[in-house]
Amino acid sequence: MPSQRIRFPNANGQQLAAYLDLPDDGQVTSYGIFAHCFTCGKNLKPIVNINKSLTAHGLGVLRFDFTGIGESEGDFPETNFSTTVSDLVAAANFLSKNYKSPRFLIGHSMGGAAVLQAAHDIPDSQAIVTIAAPSNPNHLSGILKQKRDVVKSEGAAEVTIGGQTFTLTKQFFDDLEKTRMDHFIRELDRPLLILHSPNDDTVDIRNAAEIFQTAKHPKSYISLDKMGHLILEESEARYVGDLIATWMRRYL
Repeated sequence: MPSQRIRFPNANGQQLAAYLDLPDDGQVTSYGIFAHCFTCGKNLKPIVNINKSLTAHGLGVLRFDFTGIGESEGDFPETNFSTTVSDLVAAANFLSKNYKSPRFLIGHSMGGAAVLQAAHDIPDSQAIVTIAAPSNPNHLSGILKQKRDVVKSEGAAEVTIGGQTFTLTKQFFDDLEKTRMDHFIRELDRPLLILHSPNDDTVDIRNAAEIFQTAKHPKSYISLDKMGHLILEESEARYVGDLIATWMRRYL
């Protein structure tokens, strides 16, 4: 899977670091975007492995670090869910101007919630996929819920995820509390594939049920039975990539 290293500006002109993963023969049938989970980054092993399967099906996939994450510019404490959505739209604009408009959007965990909202500002996207996504980004995992109380009393708090420490501020939680996903899911108006593990101990399976019940047809749900939230096993990630590519073939 050859990858092109690229950079593109977000809405504030800060440079976001990205890779464009391509088929071995360079012949791309459709381009799309993969949005990573909260603080994860573009180089997360499961994303790379899923993209290996997607590119084997002739798809080109842009994966990038959101503002303040990994190699991208910007300060993480100043980011929130809204800036994540904005970064996705900036990524789509970059693809449209330099390659072709993205026809599919894939999001993992918080990135899944982000693509459900960003899709409304990416009109050429024809297929949307969520993996282990919350039905509302305000449905936080236990560690973030604990930090919210600290932030409310002290103004900021540090959280360590995957060995890296990030600072969360009041504006981050205020933005989450203002976000309501029901409208964006209900009015998505394009095919949706929901992938979720009943064993997920980070984002409960009930979130998948809520997304499915709110969305209109065409919609599909596939259980990622016995897989963890991050889908760390390469064989499992490659299986997920093949599932997505097969499902999307009908719509792209």
